[in-house]
Amino acid sequence: MSTFYSLKVSAVRSLTPSSVAISLQVPGDLKDKFRFDAGQHLTLKQEIDGKEVRRAYSISSAPSESELTVGIKRVEGGTFSTWANDSLKESDSIEVMPPKGHFVFTSTEKGQNICAFAAGSGITPIMSIIESALDSNPDNTFVLVYGNQSPEETMYREKIEELSKKHKDRFAVNFIYSRSREEDALQGRIDGSIVNLIVKNKFADRNFNHFYICGPEGMINNVKETLEKNEVADDKIHFELFTTSQEEDLSDLEGETKMEVTLDDEVFSFVMDKKKIVLDAVLNEDIDAPYSCQGGVCSTCIARVTEGKAEMVKNQILTDSEIEEGFILTCQSHPLTPTLKIDYDDV
Repeated sequence: MSTFYSLKVSAVRSLTPSSVAISLQVPGDLKDKFRFDAGQHLTLKQEIDGKEVRRAYSISSAPSESELTVGIKRVEGGTFSTWANDSLKESDSIEVMPPKGHFVFTSTEKGQNICAFAAGSGITPIMSIIESALDSNPDNTFVLVYGNQSPEETMYREKIEELSKKHKDRFAVNFIYSRSREEDALQGRIDGSIVNLIVKNKFADRNFNHFYICGPEGMINNVKETLEKNEVADDKIHFELFTTSQEEDLSDLEGETKMEVTLDDEVFSFVMDKKKIVLDAVLNEDIDAPYSCQGGVCSTCIARVTEGKAEMVKNQILTDSEIEEGFILTCQSHPLTPTLKIDYDDV
């Protein structure tokens, strides 16, 4: 479940003063393992200053490309992002888990109208979705609304402009800058007024089949709520968080839980405090469970509850139907019952 493979870095390209694109070579014998759907992410693992660090990064390259590319923006105080921007270089090797994620684009025989709202590094999975949508069906159209501080801080700007010229009749780009006034660009941030401008004004005559949203939690919630006010059905709205707020109230959690964990066809048993997070307790037992962000934004640590009950502190990824099927994000879950059995294999 949490198997990593060593992949060689084929290129490190600067995107902005604070971000890079990392391309990885996939050997022929690993091609099947690393096939992916547009919108999925990779978990990268590296030992930095003597400590293992894992981070999830969305794939920005299209599934049709021979290499995997991820965009990594430097985060203030971020261990992995700082190392990737400052130290990672061509010909280095890095440990990579095969692609995962539910934030995906699915092609259909009938043409689709797609709209995406992205802010900052939230553009990375959208890049893959854009290319897949435009290449998979000549009748597909795409509208991108992309917010940044300035043109200089806009990841993949040149690539986006190239795609706009190549597919000028099917791909419309709306740049928004919060700290810069630019010709042919909006000023401000992506909010409800911008969403209404797109769906009720500029593209009022277009019936969008799907909306993709990626960026900070506040922006996602704002866009999603505005789309819902415009009577867009929930199954047409897809989103992926890059950051999330988290508040816990553990006052009602008392006692211990007997845990049973199934992973790679092995069963592990131990006892944990209900106030602890399930994933943390599993890792403390030296069980090699899959995980990456540990912040509830990547879904790498998903498992199925087969007995008992667990409650997630926060969930912005799993759908209601997936929760009904027993799926949980173990990095967000506390056990509620005296016994809890989870299965990482049955996902």
